[in-house]
Amino acid sequence: MTSLVELRVLEGPNLYFPRAAVKLTLDVSTITEAGEETALRFARRIGLRTTRPGAAGSGFRQRFALRAVERLVRAIAAEAGTRRLAVRVRPTGDPDVVVVAFPWRNRGRARALGEAVAHALDALPTPDVEAAVSAAAHEVAAAPRGDRPATITPTIPVVAVTGTNGKTTTSRMIAHIARTSGLVVGWSNTDGIYRDGVLVEAGDYSGPSGAGRALGLEGVQLAVTETARGGILLKGIGITRNDVSVVTNVTADHLGLQGIDTVDQLAEVKSVVPRITRKDGWAVLNGDDPRVLAMQAVISAQPWIFSRDPDSPAVREVLSHGGGRATTVIDGWITVLAPGVDPDPLVELVDVPMTLAGLSRFNIENALAAASAALAIGLSRDDVVAGLTSFRPDAEHNPGRMNFFSLPGEVSVVMDLAHNEAGLEALLEIMSGVRRPGARLLLGLGAVGDRTDELIGALGEIGAKGSDVVAIGHKERYLRTRTMDEVDVLLRAGAARVGVTDIDTYPTEVACLAALVDRAQPGDVVGLMCHAERQEAYDWIAAHGGTPDSPETLSQKVRAASED
Repeated sequence: MTSLVELRVLEGPNLYFPRAAVKLTLDVSTITEAGEETALRFARRIGLRTTRPGAAGSGFRQRFALRAVERLVRAIAAEAGTRRLAVRVRPTGDPDVVVVAFPWRNRGRARALGEAVAHALDALPTPDVEAAVSAAAHEVAAAPRGDRPATITPTIPVVAVTGTNGKTTTSRMIAHIARTSGLVVGWSNTDGIYRDGVLVEAGDYSGPSGAGRALGLEGVQLAVTETARGGILLKGIGITRNDVSVVTNVTADHLGLQGIDTVDQLAEVKSVVPRITRKDGWAVLNGDDPRVLAMQAVISAQPWIFSRDPDSPAVREVLSHGGGRATTVIDGWITVLAPGVDPDPLVELVDVPMTLAGLSRFNIENALAAASAALAIGLSRDDVVAGLTSFRPDAEHNPGRMNFFSLPGEVSVVMDLAHNEAGLEALLEIMSGVRRPGARLLLGLGAVGDRTDELIGALGEIGAKGSDVVAIGHKERYLRTRTMDEVDVLLRAGAARVGVTDIDTYPTEVACLAALVDRAQPGDVVGLMCHAERQEAYDWIAAHGGTPDSPETLSQKVRAASED
């Protein structure tokens, strides 16, 4: 058995360090299961001379293993010629598996150190523990130095956006505002790389390569990067710093992957983005999300809070300490607050199409975040207002996010990614907001495969509880390791918990959409959780006489829905 579970070279700022690092996942059962005499000899060899390892398999031995692995890395590095090395060690859900990380400057030596640590652990059960550590150090000293990190130091301003929900919409809004001001903007997100509004390369570029590609586009004056959890964990952030960061929110999503099992751990991952914001820059944080607000403790940048409540403690605190800013809603206006000056009302919510006539709580927050970031990066007040009022929730400006359509027979369709609990709740909230009295909500429900059983079941429960008719439309392209039947069973089990069992299943999202529209009556609203077949769904709607809703049409629907 080898102690090395995984060796991953992180090219830039990451969960463990604000610079390139090596992350080792190690099976330390050779330590946790070793006899006391072997554990003590090992401890003495790596410089832990007064430790008490505890009994094999005990909680005390697990704590000892964490200390011992850290000292082992330092000991091997020191004997190989590295005088000072920062090391971070973390437990995992498995008491015999730990994660250890250390920064690197030379790839070859760094990989060799990681492998040498594992080799020393592998040799622990043998009689000559002392020689195994020495051999590991010689192994590192003999390794070629290798390349330096490829992390990019930006030469143009960068706005970096992260969060669970809303990061794609927010980054698109920021890029649109900047383009409205006349800047040439490069931005990267889950759809691809864009230069000045034109798609350069399709694909999910919310990882480190996206930031580098956006910065490298010809003539770009501002970069807007979407930074997802996976990129931070698997490769690190591709740039050394940003000028403005945005954290939209942190909710349950992608849990159970890459060692992130709780929402608190997920928040720690997201906090890497504001942690590398320049000291003279701004960290734009959601004041209504306690986990995001708590990131103030780890930032060097100036805080800019956004909140729908102008009297929230977060807003009061950031203004009372001086230097901070806040963006909020006062009397229906998006308003900027600064210490010692009058509030600055920018624009009414009803004039911001993305708020869906003030109906979308999430898009109000996204608009507050985008306005804050745009002002923080130095764009003018007038340009921010112009950008907010011209950015629309349609397939051109914000594809796949809260796109509204009207179909013949007075049927409304809403398409959204809605890939987690909070996203689905927001979709149902929007659908309810445009439903005329007496009409129904028909939901096309679905889930991607790399979610926990609990999350997929929760989607079934939320969807069934919040709609009048529910059908399942599968996402074959995103099943990952699951089968359609497995996802189907989990969604149905969730729906059954709220008493809904009459559910049809369709192999694709478009087939599900077609079936629900066929069942719809005048005034009904069809919602589709669309992830795999966005363009195909657009084409189907157009082929069946559907048209995108203008802000004016959407406002009329909202008013009709509020009539008794």
